[in-house]
Amino acid sequence: MALLQPLTDLAEICYAHGMRHVVISPGSRSAALTLAFARHEGFKKHVVMDERSAGFIALGMAQQLKAPVILICTSGSAAYNYAPAVTEAFFQQISLLILTADRPLEWVHQLDGQTIYQTDIYGKHVKKSFAIPSDYTHQDARWMINRTVNEAAILTHSKPFGPVHINVPIREPFYPSEGEKISVSQAIRVVRKTESEAILSVETWHDLLNAWDDFDRILIAGGQHRSDERLNTALAKISEELDIPVLGDSLANQKGYPDFLTYQDVFLPHANTDNLRPDLLITYGLSFISKAFKQFLQKNPAIQHWHISEDSHLVDTFHSITHQIPVSAEYFFENLFEKIDYQLFVQGSDPENDSSYKALWKQNDAKSAAVLGQYLNNLSMLNDLTSVNLLINSLPDGAQLHIANSMPIRYVNALGNRVSRLEIFANRGTSGIDGCVSTAIGAAMITSKPVYLLVGDVAFLYDRNGLLIQPLPDNLKIFVLNNSGGNIFRMIDGPAALPELENYFETRHTFTAKRTSEDSHITYFEAGNMGSFQDVLPAFLQTDKISVLEVFTDPVENAKAWKGLKSYVGENW
Repeated sequence: MALLQPLTDLAEICYAHGMRHVVISPGSRSAALTLAFARHEGFKKHVVMDERSAGFIALGMAQQLKAPVILICTSGSAAYNYAPAVTEAFFQQISLLILTADRPLEWVHQLDGQTIYQTDIYGKHVKKSFAIPSDYTHQDARWMINRTVNEAAILTHSKPFGPVHINVPIREPFYPSEGEKISVSQAIRVVRKTESEAILSVETWHDLLNAWDDFDRILIAGGQHRSDERLNTALAKISEELDIPVLGDSLANQKGYPDFLTYQDVFLPHANTDNLRPDLLITYGLSFISKAFKQFLQKNPAIQHWHISEDSHLVDTFHSITHQIPVSAEYFFENLFEKIDYQLFVQGSDPENDSSYKALWKQNDAKSAAVLGQYLNNLSMLNDLTSVNLLINSLPDGAQLHIANSMPIRYVNALGNRVSRLEIFANRGTSGIDGCVSTAIGAAMITSKPVYLLVGDVAFLYDRNGLLIQPLPDNLKIFVLNNSGGNIFRMIDGPAALPELENYFETRHTFTAKRTSEDSHITYFEAGNMGSFQDVLPAFLQTDKISVLEVFTDPVENAKAWKGLKSYVGENW
């Protein structure tokens, strides 16, 4: 048996489980792992020198593939640099298989280089963490490694999805000798797990439909969710034929149907919410962006709240959950409509829920769209809000829009159905600014669609190491809002009034994206006023190479425009 044969076989087991992409950060202790995958013809290899960027690039790839991506790094702090991406993947339920090389256990805390406590390094932010032995001579050790790798691979494919970690202590020597061939074992045991689809029993459906009939005001709300035509079709039927209001943040990717509600972030702070409180609330998806919507439901709890989720955690964002229903949203809403529709057909009756409830939501939504349109039409200066609006109106149908956290995601969410033509992504698992550039890069490396990233200057600068890889994907275009700092703190009532605002919260700076673009051979555009912005925007959108458009805005004017929108809506309500 070759010295590190179990690690060579590890790569083959991953391949047998359908994994095809591996993101590798260079290192010495990880050499055996790197070579096992590098010399395997079945994998597409991506080399990223910065582990923090590598983690998010892998996340963006897995997000598009809907399949696990493998990460490989050396020992020590390299493994810790994956942590932001691992936590984001955990809360977004995106599958990664993380392979961290390590020193043998006996060398921990013995002043040996690149040696830290790596076992369970990601804590509760992985589905499971494994450690394999560093000595492979005994048959039981090789059996344990095979079993462990199979179990880890199975977990990456099991719902709820998420990252899985294998810590791999490796003894020297870990480089092959000159001319040594690396090949997989003749017979590798691959363990399969038969997946089953979660469904509800006849009795459970009977109880749910009886409960449905007891409520007049029923509301369906979607949190962050991948674009899903089946799901949207089912929701549209429920909304149109059963008179049920259906709403979602921009990240819910509810699109293609005029009945979907999208402006709740605009009107809920101003509308008469007494008549909007639901009797039955049905939610699905991950986190909600709209603070106004969360506060509305917390202050106006439903009598019953059903959350559709295959998550193992009980999520109670609105302080009202009464039922967690562990099935997919597509399955639930397709079956819900079919069963209610059949029941109404057999009875020869119309829906008994209050149709005026949906009309109230629609009325508020339509009024918000009109008032928002009036306000935007009255703005002539270039600021963050106007530039985001003009950008979104110019993007091609079906394009992907990746959005950084802080203000960019809030601007987009306020624009309602103006973004319904697009497929929306954002790292809202932990809602950090780190990794948004790298995530978009990873996504663009996989999809053939045009990918646009809307990002603030601080988030762009924070993650520019993602742009060190070569080649960069030409279908990616990056739109940078440069207001010289963290402009969101000027929008928040607390820090906005403090004398320390600029130095300790906004962290004002004079950096731009120009030098980064030059270093990475990215076509660069810039604009500082409405005229120059309108001149360069078409060129930015039409170039067939990766490009950056940096828009320079005034943080004071941005705050005026954003707060002015809220005031305008209130005055015209």
